Amino acid sequence: MTNLLTPIAPLIASVITPVITIAQQAGEKILQVYQQDFTVTDKADHTPLTQADLQAHEHIVASLRILTPELPVISEESSPDEIAQRMSWTRYWLVDPLDGTKEFIKKNGEFTVNIALIDNGVAVFGVVYAPVPNTTWWGAQQQGVLKQPGAFKIQGNQPAQAIHVSAPPASGQPWRVVGSRSHGSPAQEAFMQQLPNAQLVPVGSSIKLCLVAEGRADLYPKLGPTGEWDTAAGQAVVEAAGGQVVAWPSLQTLRYNQRPDTLINPDFMVCAQPDEYWAGPR
Repeated sequence: MTNLLTPIAPLIASVITPVITIAQQAGEKILQVYQQDFTVTDKADHTPLTQADLQAHEHIVASLRILTPELPVISEESSPDEIAQRMSWTRYWLVDPLDGTKEFIKKNGEFTVNIALIDNGVAVFGVVYAPVPNTTWWGAQQQGVLKQPGAFKIQGNQPAQAIHVSAPPASGQPWRVVGSRSHGSPAQEAFMQQLPNAQLVPVGSSIKLCLVAEGRADLYPKLGPTGEWDTAAGQAVVEAAGGQVVAWPSLQTLRYNQRPDTLINPDFMVCAQPDEYWAGPR
């Protein structure tokens, strides 16, 4: 089924506040499980699953279907039959109800709720909510939606603050690099060894993308598998904050729903802009 689509700008403007609320409500459900003893099971791909993943999934999917009944939803916890229909969609919601399940299990607080709106392969709007610090990041493309900068951070009940990526460090200055806390790889270690004057700070979930978006990190290299639901919301925030999420080593913008056989991303880099320091001469 092909969606009969309304213009994207008024759609985004109409869903910003309700989707932030949906993400925060899902975070409340996650915290209810987080504060108790809980069981962990393994999915078919051997990744962990908890009751928090399922409760957040059910809440987000049901809420989005009420908010925008014309738009399909893909969640990490969707059934294979639901996911199989996706190649006919030009606009849909892409959700990770609990990004960073391993961090959730470790109880280190570094997990998020990710909700993104995909339009023709582009993450045009995204919300990332971290329940433990009660921090929300969101961003939207500015095509008639916003007159201000397009990415924001909300800390607790404080007013939203505009965020923006930092310029790449000057020659010889240290680079602030973030990487996965629980999903490192030999390729990532080898990449870091080629970067003088840089130290990798491990962080869980899509918080890494948001740290680049708000200018607290300069680079997030991901050389290993991730799902499209892991990155879409954070990519929307990064791009609205003036940054880029690019496939590695092609440096082409990361896009969504491009391959019928997989929802796994290629390797990628999150940055203000590609820089010779890590990308080499082009």
